[in-house]
Amino acid sequence: MFKPVRILQVAAAVLLGGCASSQTVPSHTQHNTVSSNIQQAAPAQSAVTLSGSGSGWARRALAPDSGPNAFTDSNGRLKPDIQAYAQRVAATRGLPLNHVQALLEDARYDAKAAELMSPAKTRLRRSWVTYRKRFVDPIRIRAGVEFWADNRQALDEAFARYGVPPSIIVAIIGVETVYGRYTGSFSVLDAIATLAFRYPEHPNRPDRVKLFQDQLADLMVLDYQGVLDARRVTGSFAGAMGLPQFMPGSLKRYAVDGDGDRNIDLASSPEDAIMSVANFLVEHGWQPGLPVFAPVRLPADAKRLVHGGLEPVYEWKQLEAKGAAPIATPASAQVTAPWTQHKLGVVDLVDEPRKQVEYRSGTPNFFAITHYNRSYFYAASVADLAEELAARMGYGQPN
Repeated sequence: MFKPVRILQVAAAVLLGGCASSQTVPSHTQHNTVSSNIQQAAPAQSAVTLSGSGSGWARRALAPDSGPNAFTDSNGRLKPDIQAYAQRVAATRGLPLNHVQALLEDARYDAKAAELMSPAKTRLRRSWVTYRKRFVDPIRIRAGVEFWADNRQALDEAFARYGVPPSIIVAIIGVETVYGRYTGSFSVLDAIATLAFRYPEHPNRPDRVKLFQDQLADLMVLDYQGVLDARRVTGSFAGAMGLPQFMPGSLKRYAVDGDGDRNIDLASSPEDAIMSVANFLVEHGWQPGLPVFAPVRLPADAKRLVHGGLEPVYEWKQLEAKGAAPIATPASAQVTAPWTQHKLGVVDLVDEPRKQVEYRSGTPNFFAITHYNRSYFYAASVADLAEELAARMGYGQPN
């Protein structure tokens, strides 16, 4: 879902789905897919999945039972905790025990994945301005225009089927992997097994072990079903795969055969990746016909309206009563504009070094993107990159 660079708002909530994820993360400052994601392009991408950026953590030691034989004993047998996991997965997922055991016996501890998942040494100040520049950049804009032109038919089909604009799909794939240039070279089996059983000590995220154990079980199901070869598939250090950086759970639940070959290949088929991103967003609340941000002028004290969650909470009339007003544009001049019929949320884009905050009003579509990667910064960057791409392709707004 790498060549990560720790910066700013770098707490990625393992985009469990393209870095996309359905796991609950307590803070909107956590960064996605695991979609997941989060794969970093060497020169431009930024977040380090799950390594928190906002709590001032000291570097913690890696799991004590790590190393080449982290999962098996000197005789090659699974260690007791992993054997117990194998039996549980076989029983709950309907898999042959010998199949589960064989995969676990072949898994190897990945020290680099564990290191990259370790908490940062110090709290890093969040900077929306810097973060945005790393994603809404000339490389992604140029490559995005090319990707759109090369895959126009698939993008138009996805729009017709799911109601997700091409610009949004192209922007997500651009942010995730720069259109397949950086999909990760980690063994997905090794990375997820490492994080499932020997996760680095982390004072604020005790839930990570279960999350990765669930992803490992999904990977083994996909292997057994022949969807992928768990021993060969590569991805991010968190286990995210392909152009859209889907974690195994998201691949299993939301991936779509977009090219009609009866096979889902998120690494080599742009059509599959495009349809899968659109399907993921719709399954997480995307509403066709709505903008990502409502054309709203927020009151001066907008800070008090920030809820901080991953779902919109206000009816339009509630925001109006608190001082919000529609911006007079052709699309929003009427109070019956479609976005007024849906709940909205106030989004804060914080720039601590500059001591400034930008506030926007997110529609359900903004929050659908946060389920791909659980970060306001991420979702806003996708929206802004989509707007740039739409303008380059001759559209006045993302569509």
